[in-house]
Amino acid sequence: MLRPEQLLHPQRVPVTPLHASTLLLLRDRAEGGWEVLMTRRSEKASFVPGAYVFPGGGIEAQDAQAHAQVAHRAGAPADGLTEAIAAVRETMEEMGVLLAVHADGRAATQADVDAIDRCAPLWPQLAGRGLQLDVRSVWQLAHWTADRNLPKRFAVPFFVAQMPQGQTPVADESEQFEPVWVNPQEALARYEAGQMPMIFPTLRTLERLSGFPTAQSVLDAVAQGPLWISAPRAGRMLGKEFRCMEHDGAYGELAMVCPDGQILHELAWQSECAVPLRKNLLRLTAPNANVMTGPGTNSYLVGEASTGYIAIDPGPADAAHVARLWEAAGRDVRAIVCTHSHADHSPGAFLLQAHCVQQGQVKPLIYGLPSAPTARANSHFVPDAVLEDGQQLTLSPQVPEARSMQGQTHTLRAVHTPGHAANHLCLLLQEDALLFSGDHILNGSTTIIDVPDGNMHDYLASLDKLAHLCTTEGVEFVLPAHGYALGDAPGVIARLKAHRLAREARVLAAMQQKPAGTTQDWVALAYADTPQALWKLAERSLIAHVERIRALGLHHVSD
Repeated sequence: MLRPEQLLHPQRVPVTPLHASTLLLLRDRAEGGWEVLMTRRSEKASFVPGAYVFPGGGIEAQDAQAHAQVAHRAGAPADGLTEAIAAVRETMEEMGVLLAVHADGRAATQADVDAIDRCAPLWPQLAGRGLQLDVRSVWQLAHWTADRNLPKRFAVPFFVAQMPQGQTPVADESEQFEPVWVNPQEALARYEAGQMPMIFPTLRTLERLSGFPTAQSVLDAVAQGPLWISAPRAGRMLGKEFRCMEHDGAYGELAMVCPDGQILHELAWQSECAVPLRKNLLRLTAPNANVMTGPGTNSYLVGEASTGYIAIDPGPADAAHVARLWEAAGRDVRAIVCTHSHADHSPGAFLLQAHCVQQGQVKPLIYGLPSAPTARANSHFVPDAVLEDGQQLTLSPQVPEARSMQGQTHTLRAVHTPGHAANHLCLLLQEDALLFSGDHILNGSTTIIDVPDGNMHDYLASLDKLAHLCTTEGVEFVLPAHGYALGDAPGVIARLKAHRLAREARVLAAMQQKPAGTTQDWVALAYADTPQALWKLAERSLIAHVERIRALGLHHVSD
């Protein structure tokens, strides 16, 4: 597991979230499209004053005690039922909208709403009018848990329901003001124009809803369960706060660097100076951003001043980049490791080695696996020392008094993972259970498998090997050669394998649909969901899938 003493910042215990519940009321527009009810919070509110929100509020003891007084779906879980009741009750109190039914099944009317004193206890008044709150058509859309850094946090399920016919929302003019029906796209445009201030969960909910054509399509989607569950994290982007959900690229890195949620980590890509990720880990991204490398090739430095550093993937042949790496390492590079021999990873190793010697440092050895005969000419690579599967490189303090200090040893274990390249290695930082994945696992894209040096069968087998490693070693974070650090390492690997196999199924279907087709024909079918500008690159991995399909004899199976 991660060594706490290697964290960059002293940790704080996040505030325990309070429980609340929210309801999104939807209705169709006569002219087409649909809209959602929003309201403006009081300027005196203790939480997000003046922001536009969906109706809702805190869960109360009465909500858990009222299950028998509420019309609900059979088998509904108790917690979910309590939360749904709270959302409907709060909507009545704040907005004067009542989801309820009479004993004979008739829906509550505006007359029923007008007869209720919203400042008095609700349940006796419902009973007096023969009404039950009705949550049978209330479905959970999502669940949000507020940022860990906030002094006041809420854990909030977001529910959705159709607006009852014949009722008109009227804000309580105490907690909520100015009810407004608005289409999600329009609400987002008003936010951008500075007309509707909103907090992150509201914005992201509207963004997700903007893709639905009708209110009914939203309800159909959530009938199978919530669309997302999120506890956002935040960092800095060029000095400003930048929030992420779990599926966003930077989320895992924020979890690794600031697990307690402090908003301290700068996420802007940096090629001029190293970015600390742990006390014993720095990243410097080469200035070679393009469609293949994303923001550039990540070079990592593992170690500390007392141990010296191991440089991982010094990158392309860029003298300025390797000079910056050497400076970031305190001018003390003890070893250089290349995950594989591609031109954006290994050429910088020899430049860095030469730079160290020119500056009077002891020549650091270059470790890795030599390129196979199948490698392209620009990927020829012969290391000084072969790094076999399971072999270790260890840094430890050279000064006797430093050796007694905790957390001063750093061990990298080689893990042979052919597939992207025949000589591909991943590296495990054992003391911290961090996995350096080279190009085998990327953040934001899937790696290209370019035959003959690449092999899809080997690639999938290497994913299984890494999945086992993550389980046995407790690996939670992956440090890729391109993109931010990834969290939930086992989940990342499982999803990546599922994606590759799903793509392979589409390739097989394309081959069966056009048995005499070319690879270009098959790409058009199997990668129809990918921008056509990327088809030429996708064709490389398609060929690798075709090779595996034919080796397994799957292409003879008909639909």
